[in-house]
Amino acid sequence: MTAVLRFGRSGQAALAAMALLLVLIFHNGLGYLLRTWGLKPEYSYAYFVPLIAAFLVWQKRDVLARMPFAGSWGGAALVLLGLALFVLGELSTLFIIVQYAFVLALFGAVLAYTGWRPIALLWASFLLLLFMIPLPDFLYIQLSQKLQLISSQLGVALIRAFGISVFLEGNVIDLGTYKLQVVEACSGLRYLFPLMTLGFITALFFRAPLWQRVVLFAATVPITVLMNSLRIGVIGVLVDRFGTRAAEGFLHDFEGWVVFMVCFLALFALMWLMRRLSGDRRPLRELLIVQLPSGGGRAQALRPAPAQAWVVVLLLALAVIPATLLPGRAEAVPVRTPFSVFPMRLDDWRGRNQPLEPVYLDALKLSDYVLADYSGPGGPVNLYVSYYDSQRQGESAHSPRVCLPGGGWALDSFGRHLVPAAGAGGAPLPVNRAVIALGPQRQLVYYWFQQRGRIITNEYLVKWYLFWDALTRNRSDGAMVRLVTPIGPGGEAQADTVLTRFVTALEPQLDHYLPD
Repeated sequence: MTAVLRFGRSGQAALAAMALLLVLIFHNGLGYLLRTWGLKPEYSYAYFVPLIAAFLVWQKRDVLARMPFAGSWGGAALVLLGLALFVLGELSTLFIIVQYAFVLALFGAVLAYTGWRPIALLWASFLLLLFMIPLPDFLYIQLSQKLQLISSQLGVALIRAFGISVFLEGNVIDLGTYKLQVVEACSGLRYLFPLMTLGFITALFFRAPLWQRVVLFAATVPITVLMNSLRIGVIGVLVDRFGTRAAEGFLHDFEGWVVFMVCFLALFALMWLMRRLSGDRRPLRELLIVQLPSGGGRAQALRPAPAQAWVVVLLLALAVIPATLLPGRAEAVPVRTPFSVFPMRLDDWRGRNQPLEPVYLDALKLSDYVLADYSGPGGPVNLYVSYYDSQRQGESAHSPRVCLPGGGWALDSFGRHLVPAAGAGGAPLPVNRAVIALGPQRQLVYYWFQQRGRIITNEYLVKWYLFWDALTRNRSDGAMVRLVTPIGPGGEAQADTVLTRFVTALEPQLDHYLPD
């Protein structure tokens, strides 16, 4: 006879109150989470994650019914920590902090009600919920860029295996008659995120030693990379054989769905292979066991809510009023001069504006920019400044260290550099200095992040000040400034001289366009 999990009136009231209060407190961050799922195809799978997490709890209800619920003060402490993170996230207007705070507070509320023994059965559901939260944008960009390069290289290797002549420049595959650009949408993240989620779920039901379950989950990354590379290679071969229509429209999307299904089948093949190699000859259907509650059975005594659960209800109730006031805090966006009137004459330098292609504008999501080629003493300089009114929702200035390899440029050297007398009041200006190469061409790059009155060269320090200024100044605007000049016969020393002169002429002008 199976046991039935039942709650008394006080237990039902406490659970309902905690659920309602959590939604009221975190509704702003949860609403943005839902909008992100709808706007970014990489996270469209996330709608199913809460449902699967609930199913994992439901299938354990027979076992939970036999366990005593003792409550835990540790759960109340975790709820307090979650509320503190919520306040930081709302004050800094960084929704990702609010979303992680919600999962932590939810975990704490359940722990406060059940105690630690039942949590040993439920931990997987809470861990699964983390898969529904998008990556921070700067990590997403870095991962996307790396996957684009790897997929491009492996895809080109497959195309060449078919005897097709092809040239690879960064993530641009030149087939002669057609250039296949492996953009962000082709990085493989649309497969990786859902496949990692499926890999985690599959590993939970996989009846095998722990190391094999870990291998199964970890294998989702190389499987995705290999299958996405295969997709890119197949598109290249089809374009060579049947024309450019093979790289566009329905065929392109259909190939994507086929690749994802192949990735999922590869997980099952890996499970079967690992068990075979370990001597387990059971069929695959016996390796994946989903235990469902039998239903019916002997009713257990009604479970009242423990004192810890009512303390959590009180904490959440006290947090509702400030929570409803915090989202009304509008972000401060300073007044500035638009780059549309940026001067094309800087001392002895003459410039010409260059528009960004729509594909880059869609990817960068910037508020304003200037891209111009200047000519002057010693040689040409390319200027690019990207500006964001707000970086709180993940959009932020891309680091050239991440973006330049996408164009085929290799990093020869990198370091910090001080440009003499170019900063405020004649102080040295700190910049990142990089030498990049593409075949015989070599270029010198200076870049820095100009964020709310600070000149910053460290990408991770940029993220810290973004959080701090959003919290203390209610601002998250900022920009990245990049200068590029070719390295000619005069070598790096001459290129440094050119950029030093240009920076000295440029920096005083930026104050009008990049507010302190």
